Amino acid sequence: MVAGPGYDVYYLNFLAGTSRELAVTEVAEPSKLKYPAAVSGVGDRLDLRGSSVVEVTGPPQGRMPRNVTLLNAISLNMSNMVGTGPFITVPAILATMGGPQSLMAWAVGAVLAISDGLVFAELGASIPADGGSYIFLRECFGRARWGRMMAWIFVWQFLFSGTLEIATSSIGMAEYTGFLWPRLITYRWGVKLLAAAITATAIWALYRKIQDIMRLMLVLWIGMLLTTGWVIFTGMGHLNTKLLFDFPPGAWHIGLPFLLGLGNGTMLVMFNFLGYYQVCYLGAEVKRPERVIPYSVIISILVVTAIDFLCSVSFTGVVPWREMVQPNSMAFNAIGSVFMQRLHGHWASALMTVMIEVTAFASTYAMLLGYSRIPYAAALDGAFFRWFGELHPTRRFPHRALLLMGSLCIVACFFDLVQIITALMLARILSMFVAQIVGLLIYRRYQPDAPRPFRMWLYPLPALLALAGWLAVFVTPGLQPGGWRFMTYAFGTIVLGFIAFLLLAWRKHEWPFINTDSITPPAAPTVVVEAD
Repeated sequence: MVAGPGYDVYYLNFLAGTSRELAVTEVAEPSKLKYPAAVSGVGDRLDLRGSSVVEVTGPPQGRMPRNVTLLNAISLNMSNMVGTGPFITVPAILATMGGPQSLMAWAVGAVLAISDGLVFAELGASIPADGGSYIFLRECFGRARWGRMMAWIFVWQFLFSGTLEIATSSIGMAEYTGFLWPRLITYRWGVKLLAAAITATAIWALYRKIQDIMRLMLVLWIGMLLTTGWVIFTGMGHLNTKLLFDFPPGAWHIGLPFLLGLGNGTMLVMFNFLGYYQVCYLGAEVKRPERVIPYSVIISILVVTAIDFLCSVSFTGVVPWREMVQPNSMAFNAIGSVFMQRLHGHWASALMTVMIEVTAFASTYAMLLGYSRIPYAAALDGAFFRWFGELHPTRRFPHRALLLMGSLCIVACFFDLVQIITALMLARILSMFVAQIVGLLIYRRYQPDAPRPFRMWLYPLPALLALAGWLAVFVTPGLQPGGWRFMTYAFGTIVLGFIAFLLLAWRKHEWPFINTDSITPPAAPTVVVEAD
């Protein structure tokens, strides 16, 4: 077992693809090892290019156990993806193109999500370590040079965009509370303070072992399925096709306004889909990651696409879209509650509001769980403050990284919701999605023999399709009035991250201020072989 958190037999298999050799420093009961002949004693070396990798079943001190199953992974991804998404963005999606034709953005977004999901599926199965995209970027671009810089920039921007994303669920939950408590909205800081309190509650609920977290996650996931299921079955039973197909004049005229509207709608749809990769951030805690990670990513995207689209159709077929797109109206802020009130009265809308709040809390909970692993992984790697690389002494989770992300999320709860969505999407696209796709192409090109338990279907077509789609979504806001502010935010966070990386590298005498080729390679990683 490689000494240090997150390194186990799966990570050894990844290292085998890079032809690295590991030194053995301790042998515990060799007779119980899967390959006892491979290790005879201290001082031996494991040749990872062969079949001599030992099987490790017990988690060593300092590493989190692999307890996340396929069902756990799907519930984690889907809870993150749904959240308040369709309950706060459907009116905004309809407004992007001015009518029900806007719902076609769900199809465009689904194609983009599946294409990009295959990128995460291949990398997540090949490199199953906590940190997800941080680890992927570091390994794909080369950990000694460009990979270290790309990973640093990712962590840097994620402290901004990731916390904004989590805040959207807390804010959405607080806004729906205004349907039951109208005076809350009239108070200037009411929604923001409640959103901050919701985030603090999620932090408290995550302060426990991963097994307990996954049990609670399943309960919240079931609540999300019940909420969306009620909306879909009720909506399909009361669908008014005249409202659903109430297209305005010129709705299908293909031109620049149509394409810009579709681009904006797709960006909102992709905001709803964020989270299909959530399990990758817990790669070191997943059982059989070579199977669980790809399946959970793809299944989550397919199921959530159906759920979100049918919810959108249900809302549009019951509540007139022209009413929904009116800013600050109750239908705009709480379409789920208004939808149920129109069909079954106040009792149903009140119950739906509570159920949506449970769904929103599930999203906040899932995102805080996954995103707390990013600064933790970076701290272990020496690319972030090492203080955040510690695990809780008894509950074995990165409690300091959790408190960091949670504190930043509480601050983000005091920003405007629509501005948050646009800013976080643009900042994330370049430093995460686009960079990761390019990284996969490079990794395939220069590491052709690396182990790949799951290979992207029809490679490289999905990767290229995802790359084109993300770039199109990124450019769209910049072509509209006021879009320069969000572009400035996106590029500004990346540039500041690049400057911060250079300052730290200069201070620590690291690349690019020294020639890494002239440095003697470090000693091979230490290995401690453990028995069952």
